[in-house]
Amino acid sequence: MTDNILVLVRHGESEWNRLNLFTGWRNPDLTEKGVIEARVAGRMIRDNGAKFDIAFTSVLKRAQHTLDIILSELDQPDVPIVRDAALNERDYGELSGLNKDEARKKWGEAQVRDWRRSYDIPPPGGESLKDTLARVRPYYDSAIWPQITQSKNVIIVAHGNSLRSLIMILEGLSGDEILQRELATGAPILYRLGADGRAIDRKDLLPARSLAAPPEDRIV
Repeated sequence: MTDNILVLVRHGESEWNRLNLFTGWRNPDLTEKGVIEARVAGRMIRDNGAKFDIAFTSVLKRAQHTLDIILSELDQPDVPIVRDAALNERDYGELSGLNKDEARKKWGEAQVRDWRRSYDIPPPGGESLKDTLARVRPYYDSAIWPQITQSKNVIIVAHGNSLRSLIMILEGLSGDEILQRELATGAPILYRLGADGRAIDRKDLLPARSLAAPPEDRIV
């Protein structure tokens, strides 16, 4: 078991989360609520005594803004930050920017449900969760895991589906199993990992998942 920790945080509520829009690789910023969620996440991490050596995030500003707020709350603004598109949300293709109710009217309830809740069926022009995992896994193996093996504490602030991909890797979950996992905005998850990279200990810092993801943002 490694002595260091890995913390995952989904970004705070974005402007498009609030408007019930498919976001994907589009680049809205946080809402006021999202800023508060990021501050609370930082305080929860601080209360657990975490100090970080390096941070990873996507190239999208809702994740970057969340990370900046968290590091400010931790009084660790000088932590090196690596930004990479490999940690972006999954690309929703032609769904991006559409209201979810509008998408159901255009393509039908069953089709949109298949795109949203399946592991390997992508929307037109976009990615499935399986596709997202295919870019997240090699990036984790080449860029993030080596930091952990060097006994560094790592924080990753990213998106619902890129984090689901990481959780699949850390917890050895199947595509069906990960689809049952909800990730609330601004909800830190603290891991300790074994020498093989698998999670030995997991701690959700929001007790009893008290801020569960809203229905419109769940995979299932």
